[in-house]
Amino acid sequence: MFKVNIISLGCAKNLVDSEVMAGILRDSGYVISSSEKDADILVVNTCGFIDAAREESIEAILSAARFKDGNCKALIVTGCMAQRYKDELLAEIPEIDGLVGTGEIPGLTKTIQEALQGKKPVRVGTPSFIYDDKTPRILRTPDYTAYVKIAEGCNNRCAYCAIPEIRGEYRSRTVESITAETRGLAGKGVREVNLIAQDTTRYGLDLYGEYKLDELLRGLADVEELFWIRLLYAYPTRFTDELIDVIAGHDKICRYLDIPLQHADDRILRAMNRQGTRADILELIIKLRKNIPGLALRTSMIVGFPGETEESFGILTEFVKTVRFDRMGVFTYSPEEGTPAADMPGQVPDEVKEERKDRLMEIQQEISLDKNREKVGEIISVLVEGKVENEKEIYVGRTEADAPEVDGNIFISGNGLQPGDIVTVRVTHAYEYDLIGEVTK
Repeated sequence: MFKVNIISLGCAKNLVDSEVMAGILRDSGYVISSSEKDADILVVNTCGFIDAAREESIEAILSAARFKDGNCKALIVTGCMAQRYKDELLAEIPEIDGLVGTGEIPGLTKTIQEALQGKKPVRVGTPSFIYDDKTPRILRTPDYTAYVKIAEGCNNRCAYCAIPEIRGEYRSRTVESITAETRGLAGKGVREVNLIAQDTTRYGLDLYGEYKLDELLRGLADVEELFWIRLLYAYPTRFTDELIDVIAGHDKICRYLDIPLQHADDRILRAMNRQGTRADILELIIKLRKNIPGLALRTSMIVGFPGETEESFGILTEFVKTVRFDRMGVFTYSPEEGTPAADMPGQVPDEVKEERKDRLMEIQQEISLDKNREKVGEIISVLVEGKVENEKEIYVGRTEADAPEVDGNIFISGNGLQPGDIVTVRVTHAYEYDLIGEVTK
């Protein structure tokens, strides 16, 4: 019985792939190990979205390769880098024993078997696979929370992004499959599900000929054991009135939306091949805030896109000051090989990108502090995640306005709390990104 350790890198969507790999391997007779040192087989599930992610993936592969001097009998590389750079990986890292692309996850078991026989299998084709409710899966998240991938791939063709080449065309899972999986997770103690895809608001269009996210959410809200349903990665031009009404009308659906906007200057948005204008975005945000009271809005922005001038950046900063997002991430533009933006004129120097990123985050930090201060005195629900180490009866958790991994925390005083508990907390102090509170009696 071979032991397999899976090293998962990158986003939550990649994490779900790693969980599916673990489930498939377990059902094929392998033992899933948490130790790289003791594993017979190492699987590195790579991310290849931007330069920093690729560098981290290469470092992880090279680190895993060192274990081939010990117990490791096969090193398999999967995920985005395997899909996009198979030839380069095999040429530059001879320790790799097999490659599995993003659409070939069911072939992982056979790849391992062939690698153990001394072959060097490569399973990289046009991505078409997406798991369903019957696909085995082993969660790597805490017991009380899980990600559910509702679709795979992307059709948006943003000028800076290689995801359509890496992940393939957009393909939705059925409403029935997602609902069945979610019911199964809730039955095992999951209190929070985070719905993910490259573009969640497109959900259903390929299968049903119309957007179906509102129908999906309505059904998931009926899952009794769930406490929170969170929607991530929502493209801004596909919010229907029905979707807004469903979010506003169900307490279990978090008053939280992650809407990656990327920029606010219309000229840059056109160059990015993003749909909609700054005016369209502002109209949507006003509509969302009007119809969903207490909504927390998260977005991401890209600075330093080719052609971004100080004037363009100024439009972005004024937009951020005007909208006052509750949460915001800022990324510096990274040229992606084979994308239109990589060959555009007006490439921005790295030092300018970093300086603009810092300036934008300073603005957001002040906004975030102001918004957190407004919460002092409020009584809110908190999902407990654990006890703070070396602190007596101090726990850490998240509010409805905080997605796992990417947003802030609330530190609370209480007694005998357990991970997964939902408690009512009075907010007592505020910082730039985190809160402090106490459990109410």
